[in-house]
Amino acid sequence: MSRFLGPIRQLGYVVDDIEAGMDHWSRVMGVGPWFYNPRVPIEDYRYDGKSYDVHNSVALANSGYIQVELIQTRNDAPSMYRDFMQAGHRGLQHIAYWTETFDADLARMLDEGFTEKMSGCVGKNGRFTYFAQEAHPGTVIELSEVMGPKGRMFDLIRSASENWDGSDPLRPFPDLAAI
Repeated sequence: MSRFLGPIRQLGYVVDDIEAGMDHWSRVMGVGPWFYNPRVPIEDYRYDGKSYDVHNSVALANSGYIQVELIQTRNDAPSMYRDFMQAGHRGLQHIAYWTETFDADLARMLDEGFTEKMSGCVGKNGRFTYFAQEAHPGTVIELSEVMGPKGRMFDLIRSASENWDGSDPLRPFPDLAAI
């Protein structure tokens, strides 16, 4: 448990080939099914306070309570994922905490001396912030709001993983406007 934000809810891995990553995690690790979005619809994306058009592919699956996120950058827009790869890293890039009190938790982290590096929104009430502090690769903290459709999608993904028998390992992202 984090003394700031509760339990870790997601592990985010930056990969070169997301399709190969989903295949490995489902076949070798037994984790799935994977919900895949070839272009995540990020609104109000900011990196170091500046707006960019970022293109990321994301796949999500759960192993118990923990969600695994695979991320592949598809353009050269500034992002912490791009920075991670340019530093020669692959693998675990961040851990995420989920919140229904985003504003209060963000204020608490800023009061603790954390600074925002990357942020945006995925669906209504689906804001996220990545903090700049990183002691070593894999220690970036993401704060992710789960009040709206993104939170309902995360529940659907966790539910699909329970008693998953290995069939239908790759599925499309649900339409956030419909859930």
